[in-house]
Amino acid sequence: MSKDYYKTLGVDKNASQEEIKKAFRKKAHEYHPDKKTGDEAKFKEANEAYQTLGDEKKKAQYDQFGSGYENMGGGGGRGGFGGFNDFSGGGGFNVNMDDLGDMFGGFGDMFGFGGGRSGNRRATRGADLEMNMTIEFNDSIFGTDKEIKLNKKVTCDHCHGNMAEPGNKINTCNTCHGTGRVMRVQRTILGNIQMQATCESCHGEGKTYEKKCTKCHGQGVVTDAVSIKVRIPAGINNGETIKLSGQGGAGEGGTGNGDLYLNISVKGDNRFKREGYDIHTKNDISFTQAALGDKIEIDTVYGKERLKIPAGTQSETIFKIKGKGITRLRQSGTGDHYVKVHVKTPTSLTRQQRNILEELSKA
Repeated sequence: MSKDYYKTLGVDKNASQEEIKKAFRKKAHEYHPDKKTGDEAKFKEANEAYQTLGDEKKKAQYDQFGSGYENMGGGGGRGGFGGFNDFSGGGGFNVNMDDLGDMFGGFGDMFGFGGGRSGNRRATRGADLEMNMTIEFNDSIFGTDKEIKLNKKVTCDHCHGNMAEPGNKINTCNTCHGTGRVMRVQRTILGNIQMQATCESCHGEGKTYEKKCTKCHGQGVVTDAVSIKVRIPAGINNGETIKLSGQGGAGEGGTGNGDLYLNISVKGDNRFKREGYDIHTKNDISFTQAALGDKIEIDTVYGKERLKIPAGTQSETIFKIKGKGITRLRQSGTGDHYVKVHVKTPTSLTRQQRNILEELSKA
């Protein structure tokens, strides 16, 4: 009779790999024989179910053929924990300690050995860094070049990142022959397990040093003050971020550098208000200019412009000057400039002006 692996793990057939992995961890904790709630038979059933459902290819074959899929070309024994295979004919397993460490991070010695990754010396990619930068309003409109200074990890200039004192040899580790890993066999409640472990001689590096670099102490990187030139693109807005690939911290052992992220703050300008890629301004005009029409001079980000005010213009009318806005970042074209005019009512009039207005009101 076909076994229901989904029921064994307590997941739906549409469960994601993350959900399947989480369900297996829960079952493994619950049924581990060393626990009060332990049940060796159910523990092994959970292992068997996870090996199949935790592998996309095997899961697809299982969904089609049931638990007998291996007899139909599915391949691979269900020895447990995704990828364990018999290696001795005695019911043992072959397991990568790093994979096991990921699976059982919370109780790494449940099989009689320590957590998988804790002792590894692995070269890691450099750290991503983040900085805040404040720029002028005009710099955000037209772009500019800036120079920033920061402290970060850089490749050691004494050993050039190879971690050895100049003039001293770097040798391939005789214990692991350059792999950084060694194979060991350990007896557990599930039988013999052949496991990969970090080489103790080279701490996982695969090489040994006649003498490590005296400046970086064998890290390959040091912390130093650096200056970086940055191009601020035209059109960038307040709150946007610039990513500088490879300008973050240097990675150890020749691995890649991290990235640098610049968070941009733009200073305000009391003449202009930015909305997207458009510029908005306000201008006062006189009652006479509004009534009779005129040409007025206004400020734009590109300099002075003449704007025609038609006769009979009402207060708070908005005019558009096409193409006098901001360059669109990562797009083509520019925004527009909008001018709102406000008609100023005179607060004091001469007798002659009053008489003229009174005549106008009668007309």
